[in-house]
Amino acid sequence: MSRNFVLITSFTAIGAIFGLFGCNNDRNSDLICKNNPELCADLHKDSWCRFEKGDLIRHRYLLKQTPEPTGKQLYQQLIYLEDYSHCIKLAAGVKHKLNTDRTRDRERAFAVSTQTLAELQEYTRTNNDIYLAFYRWMRFNDQAGLEIVEQRYQQGQLSDPYIITQLAAHYVRSSPDDAKSLYLHLLRTSDSDNINPDWFLALASIYRHQQNPEKEYLLTRAYLQLSLQHADEAQLLAMLKGNQQLAEALDSQASELVNAVTSERFANSESEMLLK
Repeated sequence: MSRNFVLITSFTAIGAIFGLFGCNNDRNSDLICKNNPELCADLHKDSWCRFEKGDLIRHRYLLKQTPEPTGKQLYQQLIYLEDYSHCIKLAAGVKHKLNTDRTRDRERAFAVSTQTLAELQEYTRTNNDIYLAFYRWMRFNDQAGLEIVEQRYQQGQLSDPYIITQLAAHYVRSSPDDAKSLYLHLLRTSDSDNINPDWFLALASIYRHQQNPEKEYLLTRAYLQLSLQHADEAQLLAMLKGNQQLAEALDSQASELVNAVTSERFANSESEMLLK
């Protein structure tokens, strides 16, 4: 496979390009294509999938100026290319009775995107960067990729919240203590804007399997408070065998937990000690 082919037709880069061109601006995409036609030659021409297409174009342009792409950039390229290929596949299924050229153009773009994605997957197959190992694990259940992710975790070198979340979810049943440690790490280190309520729900499921109904209730309540979801109060109270006094105490602790996390004061707090 030609490395230049991958570089020209596939690579996308990090989201910082939006700071240069603005969010999803079609005019910017058109300008890039006008001045760099090689970045757009394999894409379809009409307005379908304009967001996916625009992302791909802008990131290709940024990566064109990047001498050596990082593993994270290659991973992001794989994701953006997957998104484009999936969208144009659906668009290719819309048949034009009058303008059949549009249908053929989308079919061509889908075929090329599929080939390009396969080539990029092959190109990165032996790259052991954490992002690419993670991609192989998630997409192909590649156990060697999982081992690399686990090694980085054990070495204290795992920092990406999304990868940590996926590894924690993987551990929920097979290694609940490791899963708990990872979710607590996320709660300690994540910015308030990036807190995922599902982390509380995952922790609640761990405590349910460990037959600890009080912590299951506490974390379920924290999830409900943060996500603004509603639940069957009777069913919640049944976790505590109808103990209303205990429920009120745990509701207060749940509020303290949510406040500690959203104010980025969870590390070494009473709420953290309570969950260890």
